[in-house]
Amino acid sequence: MTKYSSGFTLIEIMVVVVILGILSALIVPNVIGRPDEARVAAAKLGVQQIGNALEYYRLDNGFYPSTEQGIEALVDAPSGFPEPRNWNSDGYLKSVPEDPWGEQYLYFSEDRDIDVYSFGADREEGGEGVDADIKLSEL
Repeated sequence: MTKYSSGFTLIEIMVVVVILGILSALIVPNVIGRPDEARVAAAKLGVQQIGNALEYYRLDNGFYPSTEQGIEALVDAPSGFPEPRNWNSDGYLKSVPEDPWGEQYLYFSEDRDIDVYSFGADREEGGEGVDADIKLSEL
C-alpha cells in the first residue's frame, strides 16, 4: 500500500520562487524608478475610492454629506445638516484616508455637485505634472 502525502514538492516551490523573481525583476524597477508617478496613480485611486463611497452614501441617504460634514461622514455617522436618513452602521470607509503625500483629501459639496481632490506633490493649488491637482471631477 502506497501512502500519498499532500503538500508541495521542492520543485514546485522553486518554480514559484523563480516566477516571483522574474515578475519582481520586471515590475520593481519601473515602480522604484518612478516614485512620483506611482504616488499620482495612488492618489487617483484614492480619489476614486472616496468618490465611490460618496455614491453609496448618496444612494442610502438621498444626498451627499455637506462640505462641513466632510469625508468623515463616510467613517462615522455625521451630525448637523443634512442629517442622514439611512446611514450604514458599518460606515462607507474604514478610516479617513490620506493622500500619498500625507495630507487629507479635500472635499467640497454644493447642491448636488461634489468634488474630492488632492493638491498633489507640491501640496498647493494648481501645478503641472506630479504637482498637478488630482480631482474626482477631472478623472
